[in-house]
Amino acid sequence: MIDGHNDLPWAMRRHFDGDLDVADLSGSVPEVHTDIPRLRSGGVTGQFWSVYVPSTLPGPTAVSTTLAQIDFVHRMIERYPDDFVLALSASDVESAASTGRIASMLGMEGGHSIDESLSVLRMMFDLGVRYMTLTHNHNVSWADSATDDRVLGGLNDFGRDVVREMNRIGMIVDLSHVSTEVMHQALETSIRPVMFSHSSARSLCDVARNVPDDVLGRLSTNGGVCMVAFVADFLSPAFARWFEESQEMVVAEGGDPRLSADVDAVMARRSRTDPPPTVTVHDVAGHIEHVRDVAGIDHVGIGGDYGGSTLMPADLHDVSTYPLLFETLRTRGWSTPDLDRLRRANILRVMHDNEPS
Repeated sequence: MIDGHNDLPWAMRRHFDGDLDVADLSGSVPEVHTDIPRLRSGGVTGQFWSVYVPSTLPGPTAVSTTLAQIDFVHRMIERYPDDFVLALSASDVESAASTGRIASMLGMEGGHSIDESLSVLRMMFDLGVRYMTLTHNHNVSWADSATDDRVLGGLNDFGRDVVREMNRIGMIVDLSHVSTEVMHQALETSIRPVMFSHSSARSLCDVARNVPDDVLGRLSTNGGVCMVAFVADFLSPAFARWFEESQEMVVAEGGDPRLSADVDAVMARRSRTDPPPTVTVHDVAGHIEHVRDVAGIDHVGIGGDYGGSTLMPADLHDVSTYPLLFETLRTRGWSTPDLDRLRRANILRVMHDNEPS
């Protein structure tokens, strides 16, 4: 199985300052969702590691911090060579599977990481980054975020140049986190398949981070893939209301509802007396099936977002639980060929179709 988005690098930075001597991933690391034993139990054979940095960082600092995150992933691969191998292409992913190692790809989460520079974009590609999410929770100067004020109404001219340059060099355009207008305009601009590395279906849970049906319907023409996230407030309208109320509490206390640290603190306190609604594997399965039904079976994948949220379904609590999802889908009538498309074939095709000919 290939997962589209895992925030282990940032979780390791937050909990352990990125020190692999302090937190040895070859054993149990309960502070995070991901370690090697649980990846093996989960059947993960390919992983896009997010090299996320906060979208509040100023441009030069965002670039240098992203480089530190890239360095962490390279160090992690070098530290555990029997378990991880850097993968720069679809064929590298296939080769990794044949040697029993987990293909490791890198994805930047937010255009702030390039500080308005196509030169930086190209250098990030040379360091192994194979997708970039155009925004994170805040706008960049050239694209609107789903969770910020609409300023541009989509992409400006430089934003379209970013998409075109990503197409040229072979970096996948990732439309998770962007506004609906950016989704449509990027699809109009891109000549290669796009991805949503970790988003769910807006018609089932009406939050800005999810993908509306009119965008999902365009993936069949574009050839792209929507990799469904496991984040509870993307999956359940009841949980999304609880989460929105928590964000309102953050604002009332003078915090920023777009910053995970501020929201997590309020939710932890609130959960003691007012716990959130329960979300399960069946909520995830419903979103996967909706994406399949609207976009087509060739345009759906898995992007759990482990490490990027504390709000995961009760029975999908870490990366060891993927088999439960696939068994659940099998009991709901999924065939083995369709499960194989979901697991890996669809994202491998998108990777291959983004590689320069």
